[in-house]
Amino acid sequence: MSKPHADTHNNHESHGSLKSYIIGFALSILLTIIPLVVVMNDMLGRTGTLFLILLMAVLQFAVQLFFFMHVKEGENAKWNIMALLFGLVILVTIVGGSIWIMTYNTVAH
Repeated sequence: MSKPHADTHNNHESHGSLKSYIIGFALSILLTIIPLVVVMNDMLGRTGTLFLILLMAVLQFAVQLFFFMHVKEGENAKWNIMALLFGLVILVTIVGGSIWIMTYNTVAH
């Protein structure tokens, strides 16, 4: 009798290596510690701190996608990345447009 999950369980081509996971984990820790140190030691002004936190969050997002969720691996990797980028363009357009409208709405002022 054959095991139904034996073939799928042993087929790990799309999973990352231990080295990949360790690099991703180290980058995640580093990208968390940098803003924490800056905030705790009051090293930047308010705008600089907010920009740094935002930048580290975006980098953390990229590290999570590429090292742990394997978005660049598999047979549809190109389409996964293109769909992700398209979603980010839509997100930035909606958020940016909403902020633009809220900032420059002359009817409400």
